[in-house]
Amino acid sequence: MDLFLQYLITGLTVGSIYALLAVGFVTIYNVTGVLNLAQGEFAMIGALSCVTLVNLGIPIFGAIPLAILITAIIGLAVERLAINPARKATPIVLVVITLGVSIFLKGMGLIIWGTSPKSLPPLVESKSIEFMGAVVNSQSLWILVVLIAHLVVLYWFFEKTFLGSALRASEKNPRAASLMGINTSTMSMIAFTIAAGLGAIAGVMIAPLTDATYEMGFFIGIKGFVAMIFGGMHSIPGAVAGGLLLGVIEAFSGGYISTYYSDALAFGFLLLVLFFRPQGLFTKATGERV
Repeated sequence: MDLFLQYLITGLTVGSIYALLAVGFVTIYNVTGVLNLAQGEFAMIGALSCVTLVNLGIPIFGAIPLAILITAIIGLAVERLAINPARKATPIVLVVITLGVSIFLKGMGLIIWGTSPKSLPPLVESKSIEFMGAVVNSQSLWILVVLIAHLVVLYWFFEKTFLGSALRASEKNPRAASLMGINTSTMSMIAFTIAAGLGAIAGVMIAPLTDATYEMGFFIGIKGFVAMIFGGMHSIPGAVAGGLLLGVIEAFSGGYISTYYSDALAFGFLLLVLFFRPQGLFTKATGERV
């Protein structure tokens, strides 16, 4: 039982990071219809920017908002300079553009921060908590708290505010949204800015647990994308559930089978989802007339 709980806690911790990235994927896709393959690089920039600011002497609770702001500004610049000029292109062209942005940001990370791993101190120095034989890291609790807070805030934002409704309308029917006076170009910019900030938060949360490097973004970005597919490409709660499920699958397969096969099992499960539930495990299939 203690091993079971330990694997469960580890899976929920890692899954929470995947969930934060998946929410960023869903946010951009729901507004622009673009699959942003650079989402993981936003996490990398957020983590390494925070490390740099802390090394400059800024307290961590001051460095985190600044790192998120820096990453959000970069997300805005990516949308204005790379996505907006090609907004009438086909979806596959836009995906290729985001892949190019990912490679560019990764290269800039290598130039700025080098290849050496960077460490970030935990948000609060405290002892680990023992629960029924399992050990819970305090940073893991912070990650879960941040995830729940984000889920509540994003639900309120998209469902209860005018701006959130405008963002959703821009993806559902851009032409009708434009006729209603909604600037879809501005909505796209806001979506990328929000998603970049979410990616930065994910990077800052994971950096105290694993060292941050310039190439961390690609791996966790792929896992965030898989989590989005698990949960459904139009559902933020589904993306969160998909991220947690992916983390638990990895933790249990690595613990009970082998860490060599954990990724293979996760991606094998992804194929099953694509074959039998392409709309996602936690959303209902919908049909729309073209």
